[in-house]
Amino acid sequence: MFILIVGCGRVGSAVAKRSLDAGHEVSVMDVDPRSHERLDRDQTTNWEDAGGQFTVGTALEVDGLIAAGIDRADVFIAATSGDNTNLVISQIAQRRFKVPRVVVRVADPARAAWYAEQGLRTICPTQIAIDQVEQVLLAG
Repeated sequence: MFILIVGCGRVGSAVAKRSLDAGHEVSVMDVDPRSHERLDRDQTTNWEDAGGQFTVGTALEVDGLIAAGIDRADVFIAATSGDNTNLVISQIAQRRFKVPRVVVRVADPARAAWYAEQGLRTICPTQIAIDQVEQVLLAG
């Protein structure tokens, strides 16, 4: 399976490493060339030697997405720190490139719910935290 991850922060890099370790082809895209260091950290070999791909660019530009391999992606994961960017690029992946599975990280619970209704698989860390706090409070 070919997985394209946009955003090489803590979440994106961790998902990328686990996916590569699981035997998937993985391409990561980020605007910051230094974010590549996260992919090499605590590894016995560098990212590219392990079979990964890294592209420096902005996912809001179609040429950048194509260079990162979106046209052959089975899974697209939007994991930048910006909700707006994640939502726009996820819709591009879903509608223009017809990526079969699109996962988007959205911090705002209300927006995450609405976009989930539109067919995007949303992950909302804020909602997860709210749910966990409520469970603790209810447990007394």
